[in-house]
Amino acid sequence: MTGFDSLQDWLKWQESSHPLLIDLGLERAAQVFHALNPDYVKPPTITVAGTNGKGSTIAYLESIYTAQGYRVGAYTSPHILKYNERIKINGKPVSDDEICKAFTRIESVRGNTSLSYFEFGTLAALDIFRRADVDVQLLEVGLGGRLDAVNIIDPDAAIITSISIDHIEWLGGTREAIGREKAGIFRAATPAIIGDPEPPQSLIQSAVERHALLYRIGKDFGYKKHSTGWDWFFSDRQILQLPEPGLKGEHQYRNASSVILAVTQMAETLPVTEASIKQGLKSVHLAGRFQLIDGEVPVLLDVGHNPQAVRTLADYITTVFPGRRIHAVFSMMKDKDIAGVLEIMNHVVYDWFFAPLANPRAASESVMREIFSQSSVTNVAFGFNSFNEAFSAAKKQSREGDLLLVFGSFFLVSECLVEFENK
Repeated sequence: MTGFDSLQDWLKWQESSHPLLIDLGLERAAQVFHALNPDYVKPPTITVAGTNGKGSTIAYLESIYTAQGYRVGAYTSPHILKYNERIKINGKPVSDDEICKAFTRIESVRGNTSLSYFEFGTLAALDIFRRADVDVQLLEVGLGGRLDAVNIIDPDAAIITSISIDHIEWLGGTREAIGREKAGIFRAATPAIIGDPEPPQSLIQSAVERHALLYRIGKDFGYKKHSTGWDWFFSDRQILQLPEPGLKGEHQYRNASSVILAVTQMAETLPVTEASIKQGLKSVHLAGRFQLIDGEVPVLLDVGHNPQAVRTLADYITTVFPGRRIHAVFSMMKDKDIAGVLEIMNHVVYDWFFAPLANPRAASESVMREIFSQSSVTNVAFGFNSFNEAFSAAKKQSREGDLLLVFGSFFLVSECLVEFENK
């Protein structure tokens, strides 16, 4: 049996032990899960899928249920600074020791079943939540929905935040195909909450075929903003005078609205007061999502890495920071729509600084030079050996009243936050 003393050793082994980094399918994870938990009693569960907004949605749910005094387990991915961020109880990452013990338990029953890095993490989270006797578990789908390891658990409510083109090699190249994959988390007689204002037809059709309880934003529930806050409404139910969501951007009203509906749908099992909803909305925090770090020249961080997310970022910048010169420190994974992102951000960004990443999935400088050369972007600087060098160069070009923007990848935002922590 494999066993390691440190979390880093476990993770390093997991990255290379399975032939594929991403290997969709439920059979392997389900087999090991049932061996690990033969008498499993599932806690109330909310599963969240979507192209963008999953992390924010989990963060709102976690904040509201914690404000109510429940014991809350939250599983998300990827992490920004430490792997432990993926598995939280009451908002706090669990310890290395707890994760290592969970990995050891998984390894003791795994037998000859090979597990991917993500499957190990999902099984560890479920095992830790069971042992912690959580009142509710919040599960974020890693990729797609139908064949994601998270989907071995039947949710009591499912939220789909948004659908856009991403991960086409696994999910398909159209919103209809992607919608069908994400709808795999829907269950019969269970709330299926769609937070995308223009959902693909496949999402609606799948909910109907599965006999789920379908609720669509803008049709069955929604929100109305006004000068003193915003109101949420559903059927004959309303919550008035809600505080502005703690996470910024217009899309956060949609995420928060979907969350409030899920919480009210789960109220028979997990009662929540309006006061806890308001407190949860206000106190939520999530690193790397429109995160502003104050300074002589403020720094805005965002993990947006596909056209839909970046369009939201562009709208936010033009609304909140009108007329400012934006200096962008930028990098992306090579499998993303880099050209599409450049096109959206070109009218917002004054100059660009390419920051190389050590990650093998990241676009290299030569790849990025070629993409930039075919775009209408002209003011771009290359030749840096690290994020730090690119960031320093961008900072030197900045003056008071400007904004430094770091965006395009979780890994890039992670490097930035590590640098700020070190300083």
